[in-house]
Amino acid sequence: MPDATDTDGLTVGQASTRLGVTVRALHHWDEIGLARPSLRTAAGYRLYTAGDLERLHRIVVYRELGMGLDRIQAILDDATADVPAALRAQRAQVAERIERLRQLGTGLDRMIDAHERGLLLTVEQQAAIFGPRWDPEGPTRARQRYGATKQWQQYAERSASRGPEEWQRITDTVADLDRALGEAMAAGVTPGSTEANRLVERHREVFASYFPLTRQMQVCLGRRYASDSGFAAHYDAIHPGLSTWLRHAIDASARTHGIDPDTATWQ
Repeated sequence: MPDATDTDGLTVGQASTRLGVTVRALHHWDEIGLARPSLRTAAGYRLYTAGDLERLHRIVVYRELGMGLDRIQAILDDATADVPAALRAQRAQVAERIERLRQLGTGLDRMIDAHERGLLLTVEQQAAIFGPRWDPEGPTRARQRYGATKQWQQYAERSASRGPEEWQRITDTVADLDRALGEAMAAGVTPGSTEANRLVERHREVFASYFPLTRQMQVCLGRRYASDSGFAAHYDAIHPGLSTWLRHAIDASARTHGIDPDTATWQ
């Protein structure tokens, strides 16, 4: 490496500033033979010439395009390399990354909307899926009440990936469960029986579509079914007294799993 005065080139620090890359990166490129400074001062400082900087500029550009260092070195050092072909191939990869990022952006937008709205369905879609008695403002009120809870976050993140068909399937599953609960009570199935316990487990699995539902949390829901006028009206319209029957069935099932319904908490 020829000796030079300090005015013949740029030091590593100066080149780093000029190119917007780290000194560490320049040292690494030097070590692997990708871009070595052509000059060295009498004091031992490495200096990059104008030609060195031109090579470094190309390296920086190719790195920005996503090329690996081995590929960059091959392009720069192989006089027969088809640079346009390499750039076209890299352009195709960039296009793929752009599309993936676009999809990621769309997914993030849906996630944000789901956290803020709960349901990513139009009012018309909600009416078609949940029925004419559905209140489209319900999710907004639910967010105001539960938006800070872990369960709302889990519900929202699942909602973000669901379209009308998936919500229709869930709605149909809930309706089937409601019918089965009403038929069981009408048939005289008693809470704590094998059949009642099976329905309670089915209830927990169905409602886990919204967020993970533990047995203790299910007990808390059972209390609300019997005490909340809205829930009670829903179940009692299926069969008179069903809200209380369902609570007792959930409590009895919980006891078989070592849970005291009187002390169960939302956890």
